[in-house]
Amino acid sequence: MPTPRITELPEAVRSLIEKASGRIVDVGTVHGGLNSSIAVIVRTSTRALFVKGLPLSHPRVWTQQREADIAPYVRGIAPELHWFVEADGWSLLGFQHVEGGHADFAPGSPDLPAVSAAMAQLAEIPAPNIELKSMPHRLRGYVEDRADLLWFEGNSLLHTEWNPQNVLVTDAGARFVDWAWASTGAAWIDPALWLLWLIAHGHTAGQAEDVVSAHPAWKLAPSPGLDALARVQQRLWDSIAAQNPDEWAQPMQAAARVWNMHRQHQH
Repeated sequence: MPTPRITELPEAVRSLIEKASGRIVDVGTVHGGLNSSIAVIVRTSTRALFVKGLPLSHPRVWTQQREADIAPYVRGIAPELHWFVEADGWSLLGFQHVEGGHADFAPGSPDLPAVSAAMAQLAEIPAPNIELKSMPHRLRGYVEDRADLLWFEGNSLLHTEWNPQNVLVTDAGARFVDWAWASTGAAWIDPALWLLWLIAHGHTAGQAEDVVSAHPAWKLAPSPGLDALARVQQRLWDSIAAQNPDEWAQPMQAAARVWNMHRQHQH
């Protein structure tokens, strides 16, 4: 469920930000994303920050700690984390503000090579020694044959949430944000999950596979593993769409079905 966005900074939040970064001279609300109570661009006399936060009582407040833990390992492909504070009822992350627009995943988009290149950089990062869920664990409820979970095992750090809201395209390349659902698993899973978003934004299944084939790990992806992931993703998105009648889930449900059918016809 989306988290309602607070439009006015509570005094406690403003105080915590100023304690960490200096006096605030301007605040702008960020409208993208669904998971933060607070998402603002804060300007001080010396820098601009993107600040996201949740009340400490929020059931997903653990995602803040997860992002703080991952930040040191994803420098260069994610905005720099300047500080993380939990006090006075709030959990806040203060990131470098990156100038850039959300990625365009449409066929022929000039953003696609930059996204692919940054995703290849991510694939070179071994899973850090922090608490992360594994993809076999996350997907265990969506397999008919538990042996399929073996395909998803691996020691790569995965982002897994390839909504274009989570991908900023800057002059220096693509930058990935919102690492709350980072996981460990086979490196080819990230491009495979991106593929679903490409289909949802207008690619055919074949076109989407062509785009992600530039990813080095895709070349190593076992065909039965891709088939298993396609089956799992259809079940997962069928489940999400059933629980969320909002329009956002339906294109992904349709994309998962298209890819699963495409994989079945490959054999």
